[in-house]
Amino acid sequence: MKRIYLDFNASTPIAPEAAQAMRPYLTQHFGNPSSRHWAGAPAKEAVERARDQVADLLGCAPAEVVFTSGGSESNNHAIKGVLFANRGRGDHIITSQVEHPAVLEPCRFLEGLGARVTYLRVDRFGRVDPEDIRRAITPRTILITVMHANNEVGTIEPIREISQVARERGIIFHTDAAQSVGKIGAEVNDLGVDLLSVAGHKVYAPKGVGVLYIREGVGVGPLVHGAGHEGGRRAGTENVLLDVGLGAACAVARNWIGMPAVKQLRDRLWNHLRDALGERVVLNGHPDERLPNTLNASFVGTVGADLLAALEGVAASTGSACHEGKVSLSPVLKAMGIPPETGKGAVRFSLGRTTTEDEVDTVAEAIIRILSAPAPRLPGH
Repeated sequence: MKRIYLDFNASTPIAPEAAQAMRPYLTQHFGNPSSRHWAGAPAKEAVERARDQVADLLGCAPAEVVFTSGGSESNNHAIKGVLFANRGRGDHIITSQVEHPAVLEPCRFLEGLGARVTYLRVDRFGRVDPEDIRRAITPRTILITVMHANNEVGTIEPIREISQVARERGIIFHTDAAQSVGKIGAEVNDLGVDLLSVAGHKVYAPKGVGVLYIREGVGVGPLVHGAGHEGGRRAGTENVLLDVGLGAACAVARNWIGMPAVKQLRDRLWNHLRDALGERVVLNGHPDERLPNTLNASFVGTVGADLLAALEGVAASTGSACHEGKVSLSPVLKAMGIPPETGKGAVRFSLGRTTTEDEVDTVAEAIIRILSAPAPRLPGH
């Protein structure tokens, strides 16, 4: 089978417009943006132009955009920074069991420093109940952090409803929007969030760059200490090249919100599989409130990793891990209550701007052929 890439939730290619925008900062404009002379001026202008482009996509003021090294740093900065800046008010954080490790691990780190963290359960679709958040709030709660959309199953969380709860109680609200920015609307005022994380390589920008949106007036301590870059919120000489790439990618992303053509291809893949395999294939995640590019399906009676191994040339991800012949579910599928016999067959197909109808049909036909064969050509377990 020819090579087919269906792992856009893991990483995206750099948009041609982003690569073009970056090129002069590889070969010409090398100055330090903080230098007040002719060599620094073009770099400074480029960073601020990129900041404007990101702000335009997020619907915020440019001064509220802080460039970081990626989604993980943005999440760490938000979570740790809120605790460090607001310890006098409290030390309790509320999150969910299906968050990315870049949220869960900082929370566990802070627990080691004495913070209290509540990890809320989700329903069978992977959604948090806003009323569970309301009930979890204590007088010591200073932060709620719930992702906008899940990276594995694509489920979109009820962020607007959660933000209403947070506003009523005067609690800072952060969302990890790494998977949603550029796919669905993620304007900060529409969502009602105080902090929002962006990962460049999920939005057709380079790896190694991201953004933390910090609403004006919200107290967040710096994660990286040093000189007063990024308005004193993140020390370190600006990465002009990557900032420019992210800015250009965000400008392009405005034209892709909703991804209707990609959603049609995702549904085409699902319909092919469901029509041919019936009850042998199960959808994981919310049937409607889901990222338009994401299909997580369990192939009952099969190990997802084995199926992908048989689909030579297809890049996709599994929802389980295999160690010494034993299959364990991902924490997300486990938190959703997916039975092990179903979850072990999970595969995530995430489509992108360049995915074609022929690629979708080719993958569907290959899966159906493999699973319908009298003796499936799968590695044994």
